[in-house]
Amino acid sequence: MSEALPHPRSNLRARLLVVDDEANLRTGLRDLLSLMGYQVDEAASGHEALHLLESTPYDLMVLDIRMPGMDGVEVMHRARQMCPDLSIIVLTAHASLESAIAAVKTDAVDYMLKPFDVEDLASTVSQALKARAEELRHQQLLNLIGSALDTLDRPGKRIHTAPSPPSAPPERIVTAGPLTLDRHKRLVARHGEPPLTAELTEGETSVLAALMEHANQVLSCGQLMRAAMGYELNEQEAQNQARLYVFRLRRKLETTPESPQLIRTVRGRGYFLSTS
Repeated sequence: MSEALPHPRSNLRARLLVVDDEANLRTGLRDLLSLMGYQVDEAASGHEALHLLESTPYDLMVLDIRMPGMDGVEVMHRARQMCPDLSIIVLTAHASLESAIAAVKTDAVDYMLKPFDVEDLASTVSQALKARAEELRHQQLLNLIGSALDTLDRPGKRIHTAPSPPSAPPERIVTAGPLTLDRHKRLVARHGEPPLTAELTEGETSVLAALMEHANQVLSCGQLMRAAMGYELNEQEAQNQARLYVFRLRRKLETTPESPQLIRTVRGRGYFLSTS
């Protein structure tokens, strides 16, 4: 029997963070959400919120967009870098509605206008957590499939070429744009703001190395998988594997995987690594 996927934390036991500089509103939100069955913490400022996010795994943050000092937009951007899976709901007055809509297009999943209805609050929070749970399960499934691909020995149809002298082993260190890849350690470093280091699987290392060695060149799915794995796949297999590996690499390397800046898609043609 195959192992079942772990269930993301249920909505009623989800942990929430309420961030608002208005003490009465903040406390009222905390009490309301607690009565709904959630675990709720509160922060009176953006700096306090970021401090809590560093030490506590939250599922969702309810955030006032207009606060003195560090405003909600800055808090969102920093929170997204620290906690990519965090769901964020923005609270806003009518005067800042345009800012809230702009925030939803980037880092927030939804927004609510002050004053808000209790039922609207319950529905918005519940829907955001449900969407987050579905996304996490989707990622877990893709990771399981990817791990299986990395461990299976897929014989495929090997490329046969005329005999030739043994080629030199590939370079251990590959550099392209902001990325430096160590093939042996399967580690990639991204330079810039914010910098990061990510550990890769064997398959991810091969695919990223192929993209880096052909930087700024569009590779079809078949070309990419051939360069990475060394054997031919039919078109459907190549598309399935390439999409999976690109999805996983974006999750590890891109600041905003939904709007990738490094591994780009050319619709109908394939993928390329952008160094500009």
